[in-house]
Amino acid sequence: MGKDNEMKLTLQSRSVNESFARGAVAMFVSQLDPTVEELADIKTAVSEAVTNCIVHGYKESIGPIYLTVRLTEAGEVIIRIRDKGCGISDIPKAMEPLYTTCETGERAGLGFAVMQSFMDKVKVTSKGGVTVVMKKRLKLREGANG
Repeated sequence: MGKDNEMKLTLQSRSVNESFARGAVAMFVSQLDPTVEELADIKTAVSEAVTNCIVHGYKESIGPIYLTVRLTEAGEVIIRIRDKGCGISDIPKAMEPLYTTCETGERAGLGFAVMQSFMDKVKVTSKGGVTVVMKKRLKLREGANG
């Protein structure tokens, strides 16, 4: 690719914006020529992180979701998704599979587990909202654009 590249996007926490975020990240990452599987993994992880912002971060309100994607020369994709919502009081508990704060039973509590299964690294912090940083190293192939 030649040099690191970065994009930033801010969207409202509306469910209709989840697919846009997923698609925008996929289009940006495409310049590294990922495999279909790598791209599907990234799209799924982004979908889960953005959905968490919408459903848990802002609950019944609308607020900003900040999305940053950085591509490195070495083929690493670094995705940062942040909200200014209610935060997470117990991150280790929230990251346990099947744990959910959703009282209606509509959520399976698998969002963080899905992110961890598709990305190489997932880090979650909560200060003035929640920030999720996900990393995935792609298998670089000849012909990646730059």
